[in-house]
Amino acid sequence: MSADQVFHSRSEGIPSEGVKDQYADGKAARTWNKFIGDSNERTQNYKDFLIGLLKKNGCKKVLDTACGTGIDSMMLVNEGFKVVSVDASDKMLKHALKARWERRKDSKYDEWVIEEANWETLPRDIEAFLPNTQFDAVICLGNSFAHLLDEYGDQRMQKMCLRNFAKCLKPGGLLFIDHRNYDAIIDSGATPGHSIYYNCKYPVDIKTSVLVVGGKAQLVALDYCINDDANSEKSEFRLCYFPHKLDKFTAMLDEAFDNRAKHEIYADFKPLSAVPVPSFYIHVLEKARD
Repeated sequence: MSADQVFHSRSEGIPSEGVKDQYADGKAARTWNKFIGDSNERTQNYKDFLIGLLKKNGCKKVLDTACGTGIDSMMLVNEGFKVVSVDASDKMLKHALKARWERRKDSKYDEWVIEEANWETLPRDIEAFLPNTQFDAVICLGNSFAHLLDEYGDQRMQKMCLRNFAKCLKPGGLLFIDHRNYDAIIDSGATPGHSIYYNCKYPVDIKTSVLVVGGKAQLVALDYCINDDANSEKSEFRLCYFPHKLDKFTAMLDEAFDNRAKHEIYADFKPLSAVPVPSFYIHVLEKARD
């Protein structure tokens, strides 16, 4: 079901094909950039988790499939990884391209590749600018995958995109992908205003709306209100998400890797058993080596 069948997103627009670009008017992209800050404002738990696992598994070449403004990609570039960053939103990519230009005197940024690409055609898109390339790791974090809604009612496009992520990995490569704890959001009707990913310097309120059809949650709309008291500014925008349930999403991921991947699930970057009601679930899958 499309978000616009029920909710009118404050950010409207369609990219050339595939995933709806909820940042297309530029307003949400600018506000989101303020919301997440820069790479120095990433939480230490997040940095230690992601970079630690990448280095532990010998990953060097990383594909960031939802790079947005490029914050996570810059964090990885700064740590010495070879990063390819893609996004379906050209408005978000403008911020990433600007960030790369501002760091043009830093040699680490010479090989940072930034291109527009779509999850539904990802292997073909990557082939167009980096032929015969597979990656040591693919990341899709920050609740990004939930932007892809269920247009047909059977999650076929979501399943195809997960398979595309798997295709981009070398044997033994890692997929990092996450989603909010939609089980808890649906049960409580509320979304935590804080994030495990970044230390936002502004007060944030999130109004949560859950669309239920036939007794089943079909869509979650989050209305963000960010208050910049120092400048007497208030920014508001809405983003719509597909509410992935943990069990179903876990099964879809396993299926995308032909049920042959090693699959670990973390709760807010900690062992699953350590956090009773996490804000996020983070899945890490290792592609079979043969």
